[in-house]
Amino acid sequence: MHARMTNPAIVLPDAMQALFALNKATNKNGLPEVTRILVHLRASQINGCSVCVHMHSLELRKLGEKDDRIFAVAAWRDTPWFSDAERAALALTEAVTRVADKSDPVPDDIWQEATRHYDEKAIAALILSIALINVWNRLNAAVRQVAGASWS
Repeated sequence: MHARMTNPAIVLPDAMQALFALNKATNKNGLPEVTRILVHLRASQINGCSVCVHMHSLELRKLGEKDDRIFAVAAWRDTPWFSDAERAALALTEAVTRVADKSDPVPDDIWQEATRHYDEKAIAALILSIALINVWNRLNAAVRQVAGASWS
């Protein structure tokens, strides 16, 4: 397996810097780091981005997350290993990632549950994190970036 081309964010360094800046903006705004990475993992699973699934699983493990939680992210609704706040973030992630699947992509009940757990800054960070991981997933899918390979 090999990528079709160098990742576009590497080809255009200003794009990479913009993506890094957006990522930095989502940190330290009331959204826990583990939640942010769980969100990245779930969106990447939905989008079939092997690079990001691999990377974010490793990040969670480095943060001390147990395999039970990491392996169960795709089935978060049916497991006991996630807090109500994490469940709200994962539900919002699925809705925002799958915007074309429903006429009302982010229903009020999903929105209200998320805002019950996160203040305005944390919700902003969560939405931007979801958008950002979806950008990375689409870049990797377009060029067929290979999981575990260098980003060339």
